[in-house]
Amino acid sequence: MKLISSIKNAGGNALIISMISLLLVACGNQEEKSENITEQIIRVKTEKLVSTKTEQDLVLSGNIEGNATVKLGFMVSGKISQITFVPGQTVPKGSLVASLESTNYRLNKQLADVELSEAQDQFERLKIMHAKSSISELDFTKGNFALQKAGTQQKLAVKNLQDTRLYAPISGVLLSKDAEAGEIISAGTPLFVLADIKKVKVSALVPEGELKGLRKGQSADVEIEALGRHFTGTIVEVGAVADATTRAFTLKIEINNQDLAIRPGMIAQTRISSGNFRKGINVIPECIINEPGNQSYVYVVDLKSHRAFKRKISLGKMSANSVEILSGLSASETIVISGQTALNDGAHIKIDQ
Repeated sequence: MKLISSIKNAGGNALIISMISLLLVACGNQEEKSENITEQIIRVKTEKLVSTKTEQDLVLSGNIEGNATVKLGFMVSGKISQITFVPGQTVPKGSLVASLESTNYRLNKQLADVELSEAQDQFERLKIMHAKSSISELDFTKGNFALQKAGTQQKLAVKNLQDTRLYAPISGVLLSKDAEAGEIISAGTPLFVLADIKKVKVSALVPEGELKGLRKGQSADVEIEALGRHFTGTIVEVGAVADATTRAFTLKIEINNQDLAIRPGMIAQTRISSGNFRKGINVIPECIINEPGNQSYVYVVDLKSHRAFKRKISLGKMSANSVEILSGLSASETIVISGQTALNDGAHIKIDQ
């Protein structure tokens, strides 16, 4: 009986030892698989950074203005009878923009004509009598003054009648109208805004620290986002006096607008070459990865360990082919330019030549 018990115990121990061995082998295999996953090598392309010179441009935002802008209104009061243009239409110089009901002014002019004729007839009689010394010098002078007064009143009546018709003093585009037909208006009230936009101007404010180097005749690149187009402009005015509040100077840039696509009130962004350069680093846009919150980063390569590490960067001037790096990188470092989307921080890499 003791012998059988010993054999059973020996068999049980062997079974336990076998199970432990199997568990150790399984754990070893799992660790080996995990290690293989962790040490996966990712193929990338890299580029060594070099210092470059970047031109410092002055970038300003401004509003579009017409080359000449005129506010129009009637010189006499009355009821508007007609408006011939609507905002957005091109108005040729000398065109009738609007007119007033003119009946009262025509009657006033007719009355003035009659009074002038009467005064002229009276004065002709006085001249004959004055030549015969039949009237005093005082009566003759009064008759002359009466004729002049009637003539002046007649001219005023003619002018008032003419002023019931409003004509365009320049060629341009009607930007706005603040009245409708049938409305009664007062003399001198601005009702229409007309602008010559064959040439337009960008009006922008320049900080006093950026004023140095700007001059009339200097070229500027103008982007109008609403049109999706770039234009070449010329500086035509550099303010001589700073704004008392902002301490900024007014800068005006003229742009040709023959197709009349640019309209006053549009927002424009201007870029003006300053002629100054600074040393910096530029990279291709494709190597930059953007995170939520406008945070950008690249992968920097450690050539000794063959690993890539995530590095936050600050971006500067952008173009189609390069992005200026303001901080985060230095010359002679190597960055990943292809394959970076498959990387994580500290990833093991192999560089493709």
